[in-house]
Amino acid sequence: QVQLVESGGGLVQPGGSLRLSCAASSNIFSLTSMGWYRQAPGKERELVAGIIFSGRTNYADSVKGRFTISRDGAKNTMDLQMNNLKPEDTAVYYCNADWPAAGRTYWGQGTQVTVSS
Repeated sequence: QVQLVESGGGLVQPGGSLRLSCAASSNIFSLTSMGWYRQAPGKERELVAGIIFSGRTNYADSVKGRFTISRDGAKNTMDLQMNNLKPEDTAVYYCNADWPAAGRTYWGQGTQVTVSS
C-alpha cells in the first residue's frame, strides 16, 4: 500500500508564501498522475493543480499565476509553491496520486493552510 504524506502547511498572512510537499513511500510518481486538492469547511473538494506523467500541468483559475506544481520522481516528492496567498486559499490541502493501470487512487492525510492577518 502506497502512503502519501503532506507537509508544509501552516498560518500565513495575506500576500505571504508557503511551499507544500508530498512524499510517497515508494517510487510511483513516474507511473501516476498527481495533483493537489483542497477542501474548505462546508465546501466540496476541488482540484488546485495537477501534473501528469509527461510533465504537463494544469491549474484552477483561482490560483493561476500564484501557485506552481512540480514533481521529482527520483526523490518521490511533489511540491506546491504557493505565492501571494489570499484568505480564500484557506483550506485543507491534499496530495493525490492516480494510478489507473493498477486501479488505485491514493490520498494523503491533508495539511491545513490558513491565510489570515
